[in-house]
Amino acid sequence: MNQFIRKFTPFVWHLFFLTAIILAVLAAGTLIRINENRGMAAVYTLYAVLMFGDAIAMLVCGLYINRQIRLIYWFAVVVLGLNIVLTIFDQFGLIDLLFLLLNLLTLALLLASRRHFLPQ
Repeated sequence: MNQFIRKFTPFVWHLFFLTAIILAVLAAGTLIRINENRGMAAVYTLYAVLMFGDAIAMLVCGLYINRQIRLIYWFAVVVLGLNIVLTIFDQFGLIDLLFLLLNLLTLALLLASRRHFLPQ
């Protein structure tokens, strides 16, 4: 297991970027749905804004996680933790399961390789 973690630790930032891209696409898709149900426009807009915000947070984590900044590391752990918890309490489907697994993988690698990401 330790070799696995060491091998994939440098790619953790890729997982942050992948998650950011997925969130941006989902947010754009949510905005497209506004015309389908005008009564839900405010809710769709709120969801889209929150997903874009999450995408920006994941992008920031991906950009700075390798710089060994303690604040960024813990920010990334909190963002991933929130993503996991909030995904569970939402309507749960296949996309949610895949998103949950992606966040769990990223968090597990981040925690397992904390020596690489935290200052010595």
